[in-house]
Amino acid sequence: MTRTRIKIKKIDNITARQVTFSKRRRGLFKKAEELSVLCDAEVGLIVFSSTGKLFDYSSSSMNDIVTKYSTHSHGINKLDKPSLELQLEASNSAKLSKEIADRTQELSWLKGDDLQGLGLNELQQLEKTLEIGLDRVTDIKENQIMSQISELQKKGILLEEENKHLTKKLAEKEKEAMLCKAKIPFMVDSDKGIMQEEGVSLDSTNNISSCISDPPLEDGSSDISLTLGLPFSN
Repeated sequence: MTRTRIKIKKIDNITARQVTFSKRRRGLFKKAEELSVLCDAEVGLIVFSSTGKLFDYSSSSMNDIVTKYSTHSHGINKLDKPSLELQLEASNSAKLSKEIADRTQELSWLKGDDLQGLGLNELQQLEKTLEIGLDRVTDIKENQIMSQISELQKKGILLEEENKHLTKKLAEKEKEAMLCKAKIPFMVDSDKGIMQEEGVSLDSTNNISSCISDPPLEDGSSDISLTLGLPFSN
């Protein structure tokens, strides 16, 4: 008596389907074990029933087989199809290359090179861009010039104040020199030094003494010596 070929389709009867699943599962696991032993192959088999129950078989550690499969599968996918990150990097690199090329071309136009291929509208736009840039350069240059002028004016004010101060000090020195040259009568004794005359105060005598001891501001030592009655010496 020969077996009848079973038509491969879903078994509608639940009981018959469960019985067939158990038989076929045991046969499948037996074949996997035979394949592993006969061919020295690593075999891992995972089966889920219709109710979600897990059945598995592995010729060695199931974790090792799954890890090996994941590594191999990831390598194949990476070789066959670039990852999303690589695609984004390639896209960004292409955009940057295009932008660099565009900016280089614009810079060449601004320098006045390669203008033959431009149309009238493009030339007008380029002219407008150059005028805007020239206005900006002019504004910055004017601001820097005004800043330098302001700094020079401040320095001029400081120099003028310093000049006034020096002029005032010079006038005071000249006034002191004129006072030292004033003709105030007094006599000199070789033994007792400067003697006070009648009608001359002690303060005036002290001032005259200080004028004599101080070095002259101008070349008028001979006049002072003659006025004071001192012997002239060069």
